Amino acid sequence: MQFLLKTITVIFFLSAFSNGYAQRQMEYLNRGIYAMNEGNGKIFVSWRLLGDEPDDIAFNLYRTTQGKTVKLNQQPLINGTNFSDETADTTKANRYSVKKIIKGKEQHSDKDFEWLPGSMPYLSIPLKTPAGYTPNDLSVGDVDGDGEYEIIVHQTGRGRDNAQAGLTDPAIFQCYKMNGSFLWQINLGKNIREGAHYTQFMVYDLDGDGKAEIAMKTADGTIDGKGKVIGDSTKDYRNKGDRQKEGKVLDGPEYFTIFDGLTGAELATTNYLAPRGDIGTWGGRGGNGGNDNSGNRVDRFLACVAYLDGVHPSVIMCRGYYGRTVLAAWDWRNKKLSSRWVFDSKDAANPFSGMGNHNLFVTDVDNDGKDEIVYGSMCVDDNGKGLYTTGLRHGDAVHVTDMDPSHHGLEVFGIHEIEEGTKGPGTAMYDAATGKILWSGEQDKDVGRGMSADIDPRYPGYESWGGGEGLMSAKGEKIGVSPRSVNFRIWWDGDLLTELLDKTRIDKWDYKNGKLDNIFDAAIYNCLSNNGTKATPALSADLLGDWREEVIFRTADSKELRIFSTIISTDHRFYTLMHNPQYRLSIAWQNVGYNQPPYTDYFLGEGMQKPPKQNIVILKKK
Repeated sequence: MQFLLKTITVIFFLSAFSNGYAQRQMEYLNRGIYAMNEGNGKIFVSWRLLGDEPDDIAFNLYRTTQGKTVKLNQQPLINGTNFSDETADTTKANRYSVKKIIKGKEQHSDKDFEWLPGSMPYLSIPLKTPAGYTPNDLSVGDVDGDGEYEIIVHQTGRGRDNAQAGLTDPAIFQCYKMNGSFLWQINLGKNIREGAHYTQFMVYDLDGDGKAEIAMKTADGTIDGKGKVIGDSTKDYRNKGDRQKEGKVLDGPEYFTIFDGLTGAELATTNYLAPRGDIGTWGGRGGNGGNDNSGNRVDRFLACVAYLDGVHPSVIMCRGYYGRTVLAAWDWRNKKLSSRWVFDSKDAANPFSGMGNHNLFVTDVDNDGKDEIVYGSMCVDDNGKGLYTTGLRHGDAVHVTDMDPSHHGLEVFGIHEIEEGTKGPGTAMYDAATGKILWSGEQDKDVGRGMSADIDPRYPGYESWGGGEGLMSAKGEKIGVSPRSVNFRIWWDGDLLTELLDKTRIDKWDYKNGKLDNIFDAAIYNCLSNNGTKATPALSADLLGDWREEVIFRTADSKELRIFSTIISTDHRFYTLMHNPQYRLSIAWQNVGYNQPPYTDYFLGEGMQKPPKQNIVILKKK
């Protein structure tokens, strides 16, 4: 009998584990409190609710001014994790702290924030931008384990698109703390080309030690954060003399390197997968599917982080999407780098060839606890096998979330380049688990931009738009004109609808009158967007405070980053979006290719249900 009970216990445990009950490791975050000048003598204070905290948690908020501390709330705060302080003396420094209340017992504060007189409505990070460079895409990770994000900056000089010949400047990466402290600089050297499709950088705690690492493609002459050279610094593989290939790097070794997030030091380097091979064999079929021997299709790179075993993150480095497509998954465990699997579509006859986008998405599409990679018009399973392909070929944007709450599971909305005599829909929504197309539009039209967001409460789920057909409901029905803004979405004000982010503007869609109303513009604070006509922020993410998102822009002189956060109160209370695995992984890949906005793996919008508890374990502070 005792043996039988033990056997039943073991079977139950294995069954639970195999059905996705294993907990994902997620990063420790502190309370993330901040305070901003709200105007009219008020100071707006906001803080995080963490992903593993109980539903009945409450908070007390304290302000200390010239050594005197007062509690600001008369009753424990049980609604939104924000507060408008109307009694502060704004001529003096005010330090704010928040303490959680668990089962009636108040506990200590793990993070304070000092508001200073004359503070602007943003947080400032001064930069050491190299001469001739501009701060471009950002990523974040906690590199020192204190529960606060550091910012990794991709500094860009002269860059080139893959279709263009010509020399570029080396790609440079820098790391800063939120208080502006400079930590390190990595120079990828002359044998890594600069451009949106070349250098993708992953920032994540890959080994579960509570500190983020940096993963990038490197080459001979890369200099790490300690000044160490990777490979042979005397080598120069930039093409010279061939008009089509001038400045391109189509010879020489290619490496993949893990860097220490705190120091920028090289931790491990290995050969990059997949190697170039014959550069004339990376083409595919359909629009943009032809081959070339000039290094255009072979040097199209993407990257992401995914929980392929359901517990630990892996980094995936990707090459090619117009034709041959290779995804290589790597594990960084116990200070060792190992190959997990390689997906290779090999040639144009493979139905998975030519299905990639200029971006990708990571989520658990089949609800087995493990992540898949939505690679545009195809999906790669957690085991490195092709899960499905829609056959809709290449596009510039793909979005994944629960767009239609009445449809089981997640949905994908994407746009497609229908060109060079090809046929098919320019927009389509499909089932994320199976690839079944739910609806499509813009037949035989080349659609360059597209977006999904809940902007009209009169229709359930997300609205989608792209091309000229107008605004579509989650069911694919045309419901009116579409916004001109088709770039990023952002949760900013106090309701559950989504705002739209384009250039430096945040706009609210007036669904009754079919027009955009501007509610914020960082341009008045001398800020600019990045990436030319793509006009993207340096980063958009839930970095601080409650579940609403922050947005970071560079200043016009490239000497500073400015972090903007909402000063609008809300009673809606959700755990930080950074403890939602899909959303957190979206921040890791946001810098990749043509940047796209993050989404949660549940429906967040008007009429939503309470967000599900995540099956995560928070790595404790070390």
